[in-house]
Amino acid sequence: MNIVDDDAMGSGGPDRDMVDGSSKRGGNPAAIRHHYDLSNAFYALWLDQTLTYSCALWNESDDPDDLTAAQLRKLDFHLAAAGAARGRRILDIGCGWGSLLRRAVSQTAIEQATGLTLSEAQFRHIDAWHDGRVQVLKESWIDHAPAAKYDSIVSIGALEHFASPGDSPKQKIGLYREFLRKCRGWLAPLGAMSLQTIAYGTMQPNENNAFISTEIFPDSELPQAHEIIEAASGVFEVTLLRNDRAQYGRTCDLWYRTLHRRRDEAVAIVGEEKVRQYEAYLRMSAFGFHSGRVGLLRLAMVPVLGS
Repeated sequence: MNIVDDDAMGSGGPDRDMVDGSSKRGGNPAAIRHHYDLSNAFYALWLDQTLTYSCALWNESDDPDDLTAAQLRKLDFHLAAAGAARGRRILDIGCGWGSLLRRAVSQTAIEQATGLTLSEAQFRHIDAWHDGRVQVLKESWIDHAPAAKYDSIVSIGALEHFASPGDSPKQKIGLYREFLRKCRGWLAPLGAMSLQTIAYGTMQPNENNAFISTEIFPDSELPQAHEIIEAASGVFEVTLLRNDRAQYGRTCDLWYRTLHRRRDEAVAIVGEEKVRQYEAYLRMSAFGFHSGRVGLLRLAMVPVLGS
């Protein structure tokens, strides 16, 4: 996939007035831009060729270094869990650079794939495809108002951005429930949803790493597994729940190795300080997943009848 570089945002920390002062339930646009609008060319250096920025999925017989194959398997897992094979319309909430949208229209019967993102760089990247089967909207799920029902909904790595640090468990559960109720309302009869999110493992919310919480992912907060289950109660039936934290540890290890190998190119794009930050963030993240301090949840869900 060819990536056209956007101007780097610089190597300093986030704009505190923008990030801390404009938090919006369901996703802080300034915080999203701080991370994801850094530079498309920078991310293209160390992600796989599909530009997928989330946990991959390997089988035991796979080449452990073949990240692209593992990412495609992950995309196919979510498409299958969301029932894309029997549908025509799919929604991807937090669509990144569009890898699932592209996979959906090229490998399934999906005729219309819609993605939501708050990132300007991701929006422009997908919009430049000029593919009539793919629609990208720069908006939050809070504001989304589809003209027709979806057969499938997928959300990969977005839930972590919905709540804010300091939110109580009750507040988080209420927010997640609002999100799931909206998704339930957007689904056609016999529709299904697939969800992937990083979640707290043995680490407690008050043990969050200050560096990652401020310099890498400001104004984000992880869920706990029981909060998602409680939020889904009476709205969605969870038909599958798996913790693939070791898979995310492997993914982060490969991202770090690739970034380190192409370090000089990365420095030329975003500068020495930002590359050091990302090297540290990827190493810390890999440790967190391998040690179980954080987990990686994948859930398949179907609407509760009559909800």
